[in-house]
Amino acid sequence: MKNQKLRFLLPLICIVFLYNCSKKTNPTKNNTAIINTKPISTDDYKKEQAKKGSTNLPKVIVVNDSNAKKTSTGKYYYDLNGYRYWKNNKDGKYYLNGIFLKNK
Repeated sequence: MKNQKLRFLLPLICIVFLYNCSKKTNPTKNNTAIINTKPISTDDYKKEQAKKGSTNLPKVIVVNDSNAKKTSTGKYYYDLNGYRYWKNNKDGKYYLNGIFLKNK
């Protein structure tokens, strides 16, 4: 009985070992990464974040409910670029941070 298990397991272990060793896991010499390690002050960081266009956020978006997530209370929400949009059940649109804009 042990001999039969050994006959089966030994070739299986060898095949798995050879298969895993044949994979190329080392990157080629042509792949280089450039990392910017220059320190930046907090004020400069905040200025850069403000320049990136945080004012270009849409206040209202339309999302399919199958793409949105549902809370335990049953409200739908959708996360976009780090901001959360909540669904208004009256018109089916998603509003930024749950703030509902008045129609002009």
